[in-house]
Amino acid sequence: MQLQQLTQLVANLPLPLPAVLNTPPPSVPSSLVSPSPTPPTRQTRPKLSCPPDFNGECHNGRAFLNSCSLYIRLAPEQFQDEQERILWALTFFKGGRAAKWSENVFCQEVDTGIFPIQTWGEFEQQFRLYFFPANTEADAINALEGTSYYQGNRMVDDYLDSFQALVSDVGYTDPWTLVVKFRQGLRLGIQNQIATMPYGQPANTDPDAWYKAARRIDQARLANEAFQFMLRSAPSAALKTVSAQPPPLSVARLPLAPPPPVPPKPPPTTLSMGVPMDVDVARKARSVPLRGCYRCRDVNHVVQDCPHRLDVRQLTMEQREELIEELLVLKDAVPIEESCPPEEENFA
Repeated sequence: MQLQQLTQLVANLPLPLPAVLNTPPPSVPSSLVSPSPTPPTRQTRPKLSCPPDFNGECHNGRAFLNSCSLYIRLAPEQFQDEQERILWALTFFKGGRAAKWSENVFCQEVDTGIFPIQTWGEFEQQFRLYFFPANTEADAINALEGTSYYQGNRMVDDYLDSFQALVSDVGYTDPWTLVVKFRQGLRLGIQNQIATMPYGQPANTDPDAWYKAARRIDQARLANEAFQFMLRSAPSAALKTVSAQPPPLSVARLPLAPPPPVPPKPPPTTLSMGVPMDVDVARKARSVPLRGCYRCRDVNHVVQDCPHRLDVRQLTMEQREELIEELLVLKDAVPIEESCPPEEENFA
């Protein structure tokens, strides 16, 4: 009886928290379950840059107005009305004629109590009147009729930008006129290359083709100049080639016998500039010693006792002449006769 009561008490105990969490929830029909709302996707907008500060110079008026119009078109939600757009644009009027014009606008508002510019279109109209060049068309015509718009030392891209701006101000639309004016201002070398192209030469009524050809030739010229500069600055580095072949296998070879030693060359004989040349070297070599016969070169006797002294073949020309003279003297000499015989001494 007690065991059954204990079992019933244990069965009636509350389940622990993990067990409750692990129990699956009761099944609910899918039709009654409402889908969870998906979070709205946030659209990213490009980061806009504000227009630059404007000082009232006429050659920058068109660029400033275009920058303001572009910002307003990309972010219209930032402005409540058109007057707020005008005030926002006036915040960039800093210095020069622009600051004075903005000051006059606010002075009129103080005098009349009403802001003088009500719409953005009216602001653009007054801006063009005060800050756009007065004689844009006339200035562009004068530039195109002169030589100030010529390319000169500029690149083709810079020359083309200024040329198209002048053409836009004048309003030229005739293709032939555009090609003539553009060709006239091109550098002579580029103009000659385009005019003498063997194939693909642009027509005189196709200005776009002339623009592309001029750009292509100018880019080729710049690439060639860069290559020539590289050759002049580092010729060894530009002409050095790296071989992709693997190095040849080394073959073991027996050591060769060393070559025979080369005898040293005798030092060259140099003549001393301070010692005079001895012209009697050969004569001294043939000279006889201090004692001896100069006829037969024998040192054991003198010339008077030379056994070859009467050998005519051994005599010189002078000795032969002396010998002849002696013989002639002996031939002419008279012998002395003894008058009386010598007395015999008597030793008896």
